[in-house]
Amino acid sequence: MIQELLEAATEIAKIGGHHTLKYFQQDFEIISKADDSPVTIADKETEQILRAEIQKRYPDHGIIGEEFGKTNPDSNIQWILDPIDGTKSFIHGVPFYTTLIGILIDNEPQVGIIYAPALDELCAAAIGHGATFNGQPCHVRNIRKLKDATFLVTEIDRFREMDQQELFLELLTETKIHRTWGDAYGHMMVATGRADLMYDPELNIWDAAALLPVVKEAGGVFSDVEGNQTIHSGNGYSTNKTLFPQVQKIIREAH
Repeated sequence: MIQELLEAATEIAKIGGHHTLKYFQQDFEIISKADDSPVTIADKETEQILRAEIQKRYPDHGIIGEEFGKTNPDSNIQWILDPIDGTKSFIHGVPFYTTLIGILIDNEPQVGIIYAPALDELCAAAIGHGATFNGQPCHVRNIRKLKDATFLVTEIDRFREMDQQELFLELLTETKIHRTWGDAYGHMMVATGRADLMYDPELNIWDAAALLPVVKEAGGVFSDVEGNQTIHSGNGYSTNKTLFPQVQKIIREAH
């Protein structure tokens, strides 16, 4: 069952992701949602396409999407959708946006797909089945000390908004280099050994559901600030198993 869901989710993510390219680096209307975050016709159309594909194949399964809410909420299998994670990147014509699909079974994340359509890069994972990057096994990088690590974030201002400036500055001091343009693409960078720490002070379930299976099956850790490997805490970071206790120590001291 898991393998079948992994293959289906991979196919569906590609279908949805390919649709985003119709609008990528084109002119389109940008709408501000209630929380002032942007949304486009590409977000909405892509989620509708993802939903239609899921319902065609698995009509009894549940769906939770960023743009259109819940369908079949009592099903023990829930597909969690973010049609365009990194909408700000998408709007600016930057290819570091992704289409995300996570699958929960009995509320536990079991399958994750991170697809960057503009780069044609896809990470896929299912618990117990390993993680792949464009069809080949992928693994986190075996960096053992934070001073050698590459640290990624999405928006520096978010740390200020979440009253975590001290934590950000400490992580900045303790790591070798840092870069932004993160979002889910940053977590995929960790899972594929191209970065070592990606930290998100704020995550919704549709941001996080795909990340945990991918990072975990790539040999890493996806954790909240309390050290729990969960997608339900509203925050999260990805790193390798050796750096994980070092990062947790900094988080505890900063809080």
